[in-house]
Amino acid sequence: MSELWDALRLRTAARIGLGRTGDSLPTTRVLEFAAAHAAARDAVHQPLDADALASEVDRVGLGTPVVVTSQAGDRSEYLRRPDLGRAPADLSGLCEVDADVGFVLADGLSPIALSEHASGLLTALRDVLDHKYSLAPPVIATQARVALGDHIGAAQKVGTLIVIIGERPGLSVADSVGIYLTHLPRPGRADSERNCISNIHPPGGLGYADAARVCAALIEGARQLGRSGVDLKDNSRAITEGD
Repeated sequence: MSELWDALRLRTAARIGLGRTGDSLPTTRVLEFAAAHAAARDAVHQPLDADALASEVDRVGLGTPVVVTSQAGDRSEYLRRPDLGRAPADLSGLCEVDADVGFVLADGLSPIALSEHASGLLTALRDVLDHKYSLAPPVIATQARVALGDHIGAAQKVGTLIVIIGERPGLSVADSVGIYLTHLPRPGRADSERNCISNIHPPGGLGYADAARVCAALIEGARQLGRSGVDLKDNSRAITEGD
């Protein structure tokens, strides 16, 4: 039976077939759980090094990023007051760019995930979008929720906004990012007016190139439909198969 569980564990990050030692779990499994819990807590509470990320993002070649913050003063307030994370403190440093696509890199609930994946994912997005659309310089947002991007996108006057944000860490993955796409961003957009691409964390999750391909298909669909959200479906697989 142990050989069966060993084979299955290679195919999932879930905790399965943990075994028993008397009335409890084996010590190794207990320690693994404690380590995963600690990693998830660290991912939530560790603040983003915005300067270091800005230096990496600058090398992607989309322009020098501007750093903005929400009305949440620190991580503690950010976690207690989601409403403050959705509102900007000051956007006076942003310029109107009138670009087809804008990018916001938001720390969200896992600044560690954004630090690890932002530049790689942004590079993949640049590679698939640059020949078709005008791209705005990226904006780095700290203590940020997804809806903060609506204010940023409206200030920049971009057609479609891509928010890359650190996702809520779990006990199997603490460094996953998601993409939230909003067409014609403006303050007050509902979550039903967005599309999400989740679980981006290679090599264990969705890869950068695949996420960028799906995102490109959603952007094209949003521009044709005139909106994003529940009416917009991912047709990237159909496009690939048609090619």
